[in-house]
Amino acid sequence: MTAPTIVEAAVAQPSAVPAPPAGFTTTWSDDFTGAANTGLDTGTWRYDAGPGSSFGTGEIETTTTSTDNVYHDGNGHLVLKALHSGGDPNSGWTSGRVETQADGFGAQPGGVVRIQASIQQPDLSTANGAGYWPAFWMLGAPLRIGQVWPGSGEVDILEDINGRSSLFGTLHCGVSPGGPCNEGTGLGSGERACGGCQTGYHTYAVELDRSTSPEQIRWYLDGTQYFSLSSNQVDATTWANAVDHSYFIIFDLAIGGAFPAAFGGGPNAATASGGSLNVDYVAVYNKSPNYGTNIAQGKPTTASSAESAQFPASNATDGDITTRWSSAFSDPQWLQVDLGQNYNLNHATLTWEAATASAYQLQTSTDGANWATAYTNNNSPQDIQSTPLSATARYVRVLATSRASQWGDSLYELALYGSPTSGGGTGSLLSQGKTATSSSSENASFTAANAVDGNTGTRWSSAFSDPQWLQVDLGATHAISRVDLSWEAAYAKAFQIQTSNDGSTWSNIYSTTTGTGGNQSLPVSGSGRYVRVNGTARATQYGYSLWEFQVFGS
Repeated sequence: MTAPTIVEAAVAQPSAVPAPPAGFTTTWSDDFTGAANTGLDTGTWRYDAGPGSSFGTGEIETTTTSTDNVYHDGNGHLVLKALHSGGDPNSGWTSGRVETQADGFGAQPGGVVRIQASIQQPDLSTANGAGYWPAFWMLGAPLRIGQVWPGSGEVDILEDINGRSSLFGTLHCGVSPGGPCNEGTGLGSGERACGGCQTGYHTYAVELDRSTSPEQIRWYLDGTQYFSLSSNQVDATTWANAVDHSYFIIFDLAIGGAFPAAFGGGPNAATASGGSLNVDYVAVYNKSPNYGTNIAQGKPTTASSAESAQFPASNATDGDITTRWSSAFSDPQWLQVDLGQNYNLNHATLTWEAATASAYQLQTSTDGANWATAYTNNNSPQDIQSTPLSATARYVRVLATSRASQWGDSLYELALYGSPTSGGGTGSLLSQGKTATSSSSENASFTAANAVDGNTGTRWSSAFSDPQWLQVDLGATHAISRVDLSWEAAYAKAFQIQTSNDGSTWSNIYSTTTGTGGNQSLPVSGSGRYVRVNGTARATQYGYSLWEFQVFGS
């Protein structure tokens, strides 16, 4: 006997991802706008495909990568569909389970994270839904580098079983079986009514609140809180290991297993094939302590190494929690950001991927050559770290000396906070990305544009003769207050900084015959549309070579 099949209902219209709640910002979201019958964007999601029996919950489905089971419906929804074939209701099931590639979703110390989705549960009842087990949940990022469940944490935002039109919210933690969290049951809400959740979309959310004492987890249905847990309900170590870190998000539609069995069992001969978990959107919102503006975001960032071109240093300062820098698989490694001028630094936050550094220092420098240690972290278990700083620096680097895993050091985001030092005369950066030309280039790998691209890993290098010049067109006349030069080893011993309104007639606003190379920050006073470095004497037998040429003003 073949399982009965669900008849498709009318397609619901998608809703936009909601604006963040008051006091929050949107960290990440997906509203599933893919074309009809297309699979996942695997840059954002990964398929968790394989036999359900491997998940340790007694499930009997096989999760697949097929668009029969996981697909966009073309109307702004992700669909996970369970399908049955054959005559035995306890075999022949396929379905879908997906999880985010990113695992950096969490609350900073002193902050709050809210994870929310709009979902329609499978349109089934107890008459034809026995064995169905839809879920929207999160696992702790440390699980991905080998820390064990449930100690690394699991937060179930929505679970329902057997078409009961209900939901359960649960924290799994500690050890299994038993332990402080009563595993494998966990600490949960118990069954709560969820009227209309099979026939329409409802919002399910959880907040992890590290801004209150004791810390809390709160569960919501359609904006109304229905359950909470506090950190003082378990010991401090159990809570910290399970909650005070990042997570990755999972949607899945299981069939069978221990949870449905506890409420009558299934599937059975009446269980329908074709039931689906439909997701309209998923969003992550954060409320962070107000440290001010992140002065590292978008600034030139370099590193000792990168695992591949997919994980460059710039990912750690791009403001996107789903991109990351990842180093080579060895110690030590470093990541460095050039803030463009000296700042009085007062705070730093680091969001590590699961492959975190178990020991590192935050080091500061005013010249990029001489470094002082401002903060040391030895073997912290958390991947979201926040620390006060007291230092004055233009350059800040993370020097990682020991890894927590066999992988490299992997950092989603380095955020720095502080105020410009007095008398900086900085103005705005005017030159980055503007048209740059030069008297010559050593070869096609070292063009003038490299010196104004904001990337301290690329450079301009001239022919091996004097004089040579590099020029940037600011696009309009500006007052010029500062010029920063980041020289490669082949620097200028004698050079001038010159300005022009027409690109033909030049005025000196700075001149030296005793250049020292390295990183130079030169206060100047002048105006012009065009600014150039005019090198008249080289310090080496090679050409003139600049990593970055930055012009500031108003």
